[in-house]
Amino acid sequence: MYSKKVMDHFQNPRNVGEIENASGVGTVGNAKCGDIMRMFLDIDENGVIRDCKFKTFGCGAAVATSSMATELVKGKTVNEALKITNKAVMEALDGLPPVKVHCSLLAEEAIHAALWDYAKKNNITIEGLKEPVKDIEEIEEEND
Repeated sequence: MYSKKVMDHFQNPRNVGEIENASGVGTVGNAKCGDIMRMFLDIDENGVIRDCKFKTFGCGAAVATSSMATELVKGKTVNEALKITNKAVMEALDGLPPVKVHCSLLAEEAIHAALWDYAKKNNITIEGLKEPVKDIEEIEEEND
């Protein structure tokens, strides 16, 4: 079923909440299951993520992937954070059941959406960053 790490991040989520005056805020959802994830980034003048918080409305796997994603991006540069994939989130959690893989996609896209918001606010281009989707079903359809 769920790994010990998934259960730990679900029962004791890290970095829950909002960042006032965040450098970047990204929100993504999944219309099929109803999960919504919002990621807040605090990025310093050198492009390093000082803090990351999340608010997620969804299942236990959505909460766990949000929590792990915030842990993975803290202390990383914007470019390093961009490279964090849903697979990296799943590996850090010691895996997810196949029916919950979409939750890790939500986490990856929430990071990208927050980085997109940061880039727009600062009028910069982040190499390799594409405009985020609002609903991860768009990504799942591309991969089918």
